[in-house]
Amino acid sequence: MRDYKKFTVWEKSHNLTLQIYNVTIKYPKEEIFGLISQMKRSSSSIPTNIAEGCGRNSDKDFCRFLYFAFGSANELEYQLLLSIDLKFIENEEGQKLLFQTEEIKKMLNKLITKLNANS
Repeated sequence: MRDYKKFTVWEKSHNLTLQIYNVTIKYPKEEIFGLISQMKRSSSSIPTNIAEGCGRNSDKDFCRFLYFAFGSANELEYQLLLSIDLKFIENEEGQKLLFQTEEIKKMLNKLITKLNANS
């Protein structure tokens, strides 16, 4: 069993989730059950899947949950692009969040590649 809190990618994705929760407070109220809900779900799914994968007994199972986390990061990336285009967030703030999302995706990809090489 692995301690998910020791993974930098988990820490970064947790911090990104906190930022998403803070930024979506400014979104229009009619988006509460739409884009806000989707962004909270996809962002929190990244560290959640990392944590769940760490509780699995094999590298193969861990890797499967990392793929889920990667998919959630892709979802969030699109939702951020949509938010920028809809002017729900400023371009500069959105670009910072997109950069962090891309960084997390790269970290997940490296970890997945490493796990696949070991199996």
